[in-house]
Amino acid sequence: MGGRGGWWRGKSTPAKVETYTRWSFHTFPFIEVATFALPAFGYVPAPVNWILFLLVSAHAAVAAVTASLTLDWTRGRRPLPVRLLWALGTATVVIAVVSLVVALHGPRGADNGAAAGTVFVGVLSFGVGTLALAVRGTRRMVYGVLGAAVGAGAVAVPAGVPAPGAAVAAGAVVLAAGFFTFTSAFSVWLLNAVYELDEARETRARLAVAEERLRFGRDLHDVMGRNLAVVALKSELAVQLARRGRPEAVEQMVEVQRIARETQREVREVVRGYREADLRTELAGAQGVLTAAGIDCEVSGPVTGLPVEIQSALGWVVREATTNVLRHGDAARCSVSLRVAKDRVTLTVENDGAPGTGTAEPGRGSGLAGLRERLREVDGVLRAGPAGSDLFRLTAEVPLPPDSVPEQAPAPESGGSPRPVPHPVSEVTS
Repeated sequence: MGGRGGWWRGKSTPAKVETYTRWSFHTFPFIEVATFALPAFGYVPAPVNWILFLLVSAHAAVAAVTASLTLDWTRGRRPLPVRLLWALGTATVVIAVVSLVVALHGPRGADNGAAAGTVFVGVLSFGVGTLALAVRGTRRMVYGVLGAAVGAGAVAVPAGVPAPGAAVAAGAVVLAAGFFTFTSAFSVWLLNAVYELDEARETRARLAVAEERLRFGRDLHDVMGRNLAVVALKSELAVQLARRGRPEAVEQMVEVQRIARETQREVREVVRGYREADLRTELAGAQGVLTAAGIDCEVSGPVTGLPVEIQSALGWVVREATTNVLRHGDAARCSVSLRVAKDRVTLTVENDGAPGTGTAEPGRGSGLAGLRERLREVDGVLRAGPAGSDLFRLTAEVPLPPDSVPEQAPAPESGGSPRPVPHPVSEVTS
């Protein structure tokens, strides 16, 4: 039981929806046989009942294979099984006609005709519903259902069915075939929608990383481009002055040296702003990004008053955990709590809906390893691992300096609307 549960929890949401859809269509053949073929044994004498049973069973088997291959085509994994679709359509018509002939000209009994007539309607309905998987467009599906109903009436009347009976059969085909067609159309739409939403979430995470790269590149270009242009001009001027034996060349080279040092300082500031993370900003950014991804995020605990180096280390933990919640698993809820005691501060990130883990397994991946290195600089420790059947918990503990007394200011509330932040997620993944 645990193995099966783990197999199911190990799937992403799109994979779960696809599995559910496929097994739903795999149950249709059993429903078709149980509803239309097995009752024939109670109302139709042998050997006609066996003929109907075998025909309906063969039709159900062909429909099951057709549905499976057509769903693969829907996801772009194989070409459309045209020959199998034609085979299913031909089998549907032939078996429906045979059942109609049995109903009109087969062995007479109290319920023989009704049982065979039910097979006629059922086979047409299941056949049209399965063929609808290969149809795109509501209008074509409606035409298919109406065409099956009109064809049923057109075949029934020449075969000897009275006009009112043919009308009833056509109406039954419209209702049953319409229901199965709607089921097929809705299943395909839902499956495609879930996959598209999952792709959009991954794209959003990649765009956040790309935006951060562009910001860093833009800042670095602004610093380096301007200063290097000045260095190039002054170096050229110093060369010309040196060739003429002018003492001003030394002054120009001193100025070049000053600009180079200033450039080094500015580059360090840019890199420091990129590498250091503000805890409050990261908490607000994590809440905004996760909420935008449809994940219920709750943030609690004090933030202000912590030393800068501790805020930076914990900010990186929040950033990495947010990235992994977005890019791994299938979380519906994520909670971030910060607890401050007299001698230590504890940050806990917990999410559900993950395939065994919401982030990488403990000890694996460069993301968690990098966090452990950052926390080690402030004597902190990192623990990560499953916390239940579908929960994953990441905990970071950092000791506080003896003279550090943080203010008990609340973190961003879960119901608020956090402003966009410059570092919503990190490129590093576990």
